[in-house]
Parts: sequence; C-alpha cells; structure tokens
Amino acid sequence: MSRLLTALAAVVLLLLPAPPPAAAAPAGYQVGAGIGDITAAPAEVGMLGYADPAQTTAGLASRLRARAFVIADGAGQRVAFVTAEIDFVTQAVQVEVLKRLRARYGTTYTDQNVVLTATHTHSAPGGFTEYTLYNLTTLGFEAPVFEATVAGIVRAVDAAHAGLAPGTVKIAEGTLTGANVNRSIEPFLANPAADRAKFPNAVDTRMTVLRFEQAGRPIGLLNFFATHGTSMTQFNHLISADNKGYAAHLIEDASGGGFVAAFAQTNAGDMSPNLRNGGAQGPTDNEFENTRIIGKLQADKAKQLFDGATEVLSGPIAARSRYVDFSAVQVAGAYTPDGQAHRTCPGALGQNFTAGAEDGPGPDIVDEGDLSTNPLLLVAGIVVNPTPAAVRACQAPKDVFLGTGSQNPPWTPQVMPLQVLRIGQLALTTAPGEFTIVAGQRVREAVAAQLAGVVTHQVLAGYANAYAGYVTTPEEYDLQHYEGAATHFGRYTQSAYAQELAGIAAALRDGQATPSAVQPPALPQNRISVRPGVVLDSPPLGKSFGSVLTQPAASYPRGADVRVDFVTGHPNNNLHTEGTYLEVQRQAGSAWQTVATDSQWQTIYRWKREYLGVSTAQITWTVPADAAAGTYRIVHHGDAKSLTGAIRPFTGTSRTFTVTP
Repeated sequence: MSRLLTALAAVVLLLLPAPPPAAAAPAGYQVGAGIGDITAAPAEVGMLGYADPAQTTAGLASRLRARAFVIADGAGQRVAFVTAEIDFVTQAVQVEVLKRLRARYGTTYTDQNVVLTATHTHSAPGGFTEYTLYNLTTLGFEAPVFEATVAGIVRAVDAAHAGLAPGTVKIAEGTLTGANVNRSIEPFLANPAADRAKFPNAVDTRMTVLRFEQAGRPIGLLNFFATHGTSMTQFNHLISADNKGYAAHLIEDASGGGFVAAFAQTNAGDMSPNLRNGGAQGPTDNEFENTRIIGKLQADKAKQLFDGATEVLSGPIAARSRYVDFSAVQVAGAYTPDGQAHRTCPGALGQNFTAGAEDGPGPDIVDEGDLSTNPLLLVAGIVVNPTPAAVRACQAPKDVFLGTGSQNPPWTPQVMPLQVLRIGQLALTTAPGEFTIVAGQRVREAVAAQLAGVVTHQVLAGYANAYAGYVTTPEEYDLQHYEGAATHFGRYTQSAYAQELAGIAAALRDGQATPSAVQPPALPQNRISVRPGVVLDSPPLGKSFGSVLTQPAASYPRGADVRVDFVTGHPNNNLHTEGTYLEVQRQAGSAWQTVATDSQWQTIYRWKREYLGVSTAQITWTVPADAAAGTYRIVHHGDAKSLTGAIRPFTGTSRTFTVTP
C-alpha cells in the first residue's frame, strides 16, 4: 500500500506546474571606507596605557583617527568594522556609538554587526570609560575625550556608509618577522609543546590584509597584525598613534589622498614591538625612531600583500553577537586542559599586576612571577577594594590585589560583548581582551571547529567593543606574570572565551539567533573628574597671543628641524577637530600654500604651561628630504579663554625662512 501511495504522489508531483525559481540575491558586495578625527585634550589630561598618573598630555606628535569600513551583500546584510587609535574601546563608547548610529540609520547598524576595535596606542588621552579602575590614573572621566572619541568614530562610519558603492574585497595572508618579540617568554614556555610548535621563536608573525576596491580602484586597506602600541614609552607626553598609526600614515600619504588604511590588532597580549631585552627596549634608544621602524615594517609588508591580493571574498555576510557575564561562566571540559568542568570568577587583579610588563614596568614592589604574598599590597587591597574569600579561592593561584568585580558597582566590566562575523570565506572573531598568542590560537581553533567547510580564513580581532584586561591560557596563568595577574576572570578565562565564541560561531553557521540574557550596566554616576578645566589664559607682560618668542633661522637644509615658539592659549579650549593647530606654508607667487599640518608626522606641537595662565607652543617641522626649495613660514592657530569664559581664536605667524636644495 505504501508503495502505491508513493507512486501516486510521484505522478501528482509530475503533473503540477514547476515552482518559480528562487530569487537569487544580487551578486557582489557594496563597500565603503571612511575616516574621522578623534584627537582630544592635547594638554594636562592623563594618558591611558601605562597607568602612570604623571603621564599627562603635552602636545601632539600625531593626530588620532578612527577608520571605518562597511561591507554589504546583495541580501541586505552588512558589517561595519572600525579601528580607532586609542588604547582600548570602552563599553561606554560602544553604547554611545551604537545609540547615535541607531538615531541615524535605525536598525541598519547594531551591536550584532558593528565592530569597534582599538590599535592599543599607549600615547592617547584616557578618561572615556565609566569603570573606576581605568579612570584612577587619569583622575576621572574626561567628557571632551569621550565626546571626541565617539563623534569621530561615528563620522568615520557615516563616511563609509555614504561612500558605499559596488566593489570587491580581496584577501591576502603572509608573515612579517622583526616587528615583534615575546615579552613574556616564561609563561609561553609553560604551554604544551604542541601549542608552542605553532609559534616558532615564540612570536605570531601572521599578517592578514583586506583590499577594498570600487570599480577596480583601490579605496582602502585593512591590516591585522599582532604587536603592542608601546614603541612610544611611558616617559612620552605627546599624543601619538604609535607604530600602527605611523604605518597608516605611510600608506595613506603615499596614496595621494582619499585612501583609508587601518592597522588593527589581533592577539597582541604578549607581543611587543620593543625588540631588545625581551621587550624592554625598542630597536634603538629613540622612541620616535622606534615608532617609525616598527610602523614601516608593518606598512611595507601590508603594501606587498595588498598589491598581490587576488582572492576575492564572496558569499554571504552574516553577524552574530552576544553579551556574556564572565563572572560566572560554567566551562565544559571540552575547553579546559584537564578535561574537567570549571567556572570563571568575578573579576580580580593579582598582586603581580603592579609589576607591569617588560615594556611598561610598574613600581618596584613585586616581581613578575613572584607567588609569595606581599603584605603591603594585601593590606592595601583589603582597605581599598576588599575581595570575598570565595573569589580569592576561585582566582587561585592568583594572589588577589584588587577584587574589581566584587565591588558595587564593579570597578571593571563583567558583562562582555562577543562577536563572530562572516564575510564570504572569512570569519572575523572579536573579543574585548588582550589575548596572548597561544590563548588567541585556542580561540581561533574553537571557532574554526564550528565553521569548518564554511570559511577558509579566520582573524581574531582583540581590543574589541569593550575591555577586560588580558587573556592567558590556564598554563600561563599559573605562573602569574603580569599578563596572568591581569587576566580578570580567573584561570579558565581563555577556556570560557573559546567556549562562548564557539557557541556563537555554531549559531552563525546554523542561522540561529544569539539573544543575550544580560546587558552591560550603565554607570553614569562614575562620570566624575577631579581635574579642573581651563580657567584663564593670559599672555606674558608685553606680549599678545600669537606672539613669536623664538623665530626660525634664516635657512635650513633638507632633514633639518625648524623650531618656532609662540605665546599661546590652552589647546583644550578648541580641539581643532578635522583641523590643525599649525600650518607649514610655502610661498607660491603672492600666495601661501600649506604643505604640512599637525596631521603630518614631520611636525610636532609641544605645549607648556609656563606659570599661572601663561603658556607656550613649540612647533617643530622636520624638513622632508623631498621638500621643494623656496621660502617658508610657520603659522600657529590657537584659542584663548578670558575670565568671563569667552574663547577667542588667534593666529601667530613666524618670519620667513628658506629651504635650500
């Protein structure tokens, strides 16, 4: 009987009209690229990265930028990827950026498909988080820094969105040596031999480049490579985009304008650009030269891969994200070294966190890897930031200094954003931490296991969408060097990331939703600053704003440094967003032509408070090797604040000088 029914059904199906073919999604992608100025507070604001309250801003070595890329497929799915020249992205920044994008574009850009990452420069102003720990050394929240960061990121996305046009994305992969070393070699060596074998010389040399084109014309480059933003040292007071910013500058400057080059991070937790003494010193004794050396290495290799890129990304675009409370993740044995189930802990920092890293050492209180209890730090932690006994036990063998996750509200974030995105045959995994190379590799492998047969390329983008310290493997964690002591959620932090990201990858593969059971808290009560704002600017007796105190010499050869000092106002009065504090001008007939601004790396703007409201601006221009001979001058644009609070612009101009062949 069943055979008869089957036969009848087959006949009926044959007689029915064929269904219309499914509408195919339009082929190809739309791509766009954009850039936004995020420079803020060039004077008297704490810098973020080295955790030194004495490291405050005092001028510009370079402006800071946010660079955005938008990729959309024919089915209406899209991804927006942003890399910003800051130390790390904070949850407050992510929330506000998404809020402003929602006001502009509705549900086009959400926490599912927007990625905000940081280059991890340690020479940018801080104070743009709502979490207490990260605002301690900057002496609180800095509203102008927060606003400049958010607004610049949004402008970059706006520009990328507005510039969307049919195009292609090509991918190329290679290796770069000589641009990083492992600054935490002992913990690396604690990993199993199979893990270590994946990284000869204990470094991650992998580089991935995405080439963006419209109608065959290149419009952008997105690079991924692991090296810290610490070429500029903790003694620097000039805002600098560090080595990755210099790499971006080289590519963009050579393009002649309109091209966007972004240099993003991967698992750089133990990767240092300081090639001598295990990460303690740069390749030379000059931090500016070190920045150029490591930046140029990245730029040159990226350009080589970019020029040779032929593989076109094609296929669906998809994105999945979820917020996870990392204070209590139950981790299955499949993701732990001993095959047993474990759990993460409320956030805490160990005593060895205070030792700092090789390229940013802390005070001489404890040494990395010292597992003995320091009574001074124990008492200090108990007084300032008490930690329950259960958390101390959970965090073992970490000797807890600060129980940041046990406070109300917590001093560091606990609810973390995780993402897996697909762009054709590329999987882009994002996480809010500094992964060591082995920790990052384990996460990559966990995600790859879920996406086998779906993608053939994978990138892990760290420092993404929020920040919760380092991520070490359990084996590295046990040694409690700086990175392990700064792994917030205990011994199984890396295992939890691998498990949770693998789950998101599986959902993306299967077309399932990834709803979040938790959301990051809003902490507006923590937006407090103890730094006074600008009160008054005043010129010295007998001078006016813009007066030249040090004039240039009569002439300079190429390669020389031209210096001019001006009477100025406080630069925080006006950030000159998308503008400049200075111009180097060359005479062209009866007109003056601008040949350099503070956006170029050949200029340096130094600010100094002389006394009370009197301050000076020192502008230095290194004459390029290809500078045209002729007559030049340097112009300074400043702003001064009066007792009434009024801010008025002024301009100062040096006498002319010549550049000789």
